[in-house]
Amino acid sequence: MSVEYDVIVIGGGAAGLTAAGVSASLGAKTAMIEEKKLGGDCTWYGCIPSKTLLKSAKVAQIVRESGRFGISTNGLTVDFKAVMKRVHTIQENVYNEADAPVIYEKMGIQVIEGRGSFADEHTVTVTKDNAETLMCRAKNIVIATGSRPVIPRIEGLDSVPYLTNETIFSLKQQPKKLLVIGAGPIGTEMGQAFTRLGSSVTVFDFAERILAKDHPELTSILQDILTGEGIDFRLDSAVKKVAKKSGNIAVTAENRETGESFTAEGDALLVASGRQANIETLNLAAAGVETHKRGITVNESCQTSRHHIYACGDVVGGLQFTHMAEHMAKVAASKMLTHLPMKTDNKHVPWCTYTEPEMAHVGETEEALKQRNAGYELYRFPFSKIDRAITESETEGWIRVYAAGFDGKIFGVDILGAHAGDLISEFALAMRNGVTLRQMSDTIHPYPSYALGNRRAADQWYIRKQSGALVGLLQFFFGYQGTMPDTSDPDRIV
Repeated sequence: MSVEYDVIVIGGGAAGLTAAGVSASLGAKTAMIEEKKLGGDCTWYGCIPSKTLLKSAKVAQIVRESGRFGISTNGLTVDFKAVMKRVHTIQENVYNEADAPVIYEKMGIQVIEGRGSFADEHTVTVTKDNAETLMCRAKNIVIATGSRPVIPRIEGLDSVPYLTNETIFSLKQQPKKLLVIGAGPIGTEMGQAFTRLGSSVTVFDFAERILAKDHPELTSILQDILTGEGIDFRLDSAVKKVAKKSGNIAVTAENRETGESFTAEGDALLVASGRQANIETLNLAAAGVETHKRGITVNESCQTSRHHIYACGDVVGGLQFTHMAEHMAKVAASKMLTHLPMKTDNKHVPWCTYTEPEMAHVGETEEALKQRNAGYELYRFPFSKIDRAITESETEGWIRVYAAGFDGKIFGVDILGAHAGDLISEFALAMRNGVTLRQMSDTIHPYPSYALGNRRAADQWYIRKQSGALVGLLQFFFGYQGTMPDTSDPDRIV
């Protein structure tokens, strides 16, 4: 059986859902092929369950620390089964409201359950257990099959039951001692969540610090906070062996600097050491689609080596965020069907790790700016001076802005602090649209709000311009008699 379409989308995660929706809205006869349930990694294994679990963990921590808010409690009890039931309920709610097939069928999209693979450059074969093979043909095809966890080659790992982000949210019992391989976003988020829920957590990583892509000064602050909550970080360490030991799991690692070997035991192991593109079952060779070591090769419009085949989201091996997948899908579907010159915006992609406090970034890193001699200046503002943060006892963290001293053009931003993921969005909008620190400083922000911290950081650009010579001229011409401000410290914060 063969069916003709204008567009076939392979994959029903964030990128696939967006590509199919845009295609249908532009009048294309669209089919979306998904092997599992629609919603993909974000709904079932990533953003939704992890942030739901983090919220329960945050409530537990608030109860634990309620005394500092003047509230007395009779102790803390965590019902892990109830916590996980809430996670699953919210997943189903999101699925029913945003991802269910009926929603897309109402848009005119045919949702096909099964595994899609190329028979040729215009034909996709859909196979499903105990079902007739379906042949689908289309003028245009979008590949959005996402990614899956990388399982490192560690001696003995295949001999123990380990968790990944795809299985940890199916736990029936709370681990007493959770071991985590990987101190990236998943490892740090889940490490804090389970620690706050009452588990003992040890995190291993080959890198010297947590969240290696974020600013080292801020990650150091965050690591101290997480350590203070009870996480045992074993960094700069290579995991050499995993084994069963007296009903537990034993992880043996070696410190890369000292060569010292050490072993930690736990009743659960989470592997959070990266992700890899899902391309093996696509039969890309039949379509002539080129790949690289991390995924499918695409240009800045998400076009593959075949002009009518596009790829977007994690499967291309770039920045693996839901918001980036959606952005790429919009560009891919719009460019594919309108033939207008559209490109992905890779310069202003924000990201956030939702620990508490949160860690967010947008634009160029400070390290990259130094390497290219960008001539930037650093403008900082601490959360300890944001009044809303003070009232809520959320004073840990900094806003760091890298911008041109002459006109305040923003190159990049790092934020560690409460609601950093929300605050970074204003800077992303400013950077994309050429809004300078001067213009941000001149924009009225509500008081008291966390976003006022963004404006206060931008104010530092004005303050830096306040030279003694300028003040001296004002005093000379207008007869002002005030004290000359001390501008000798370039790092002063006002």
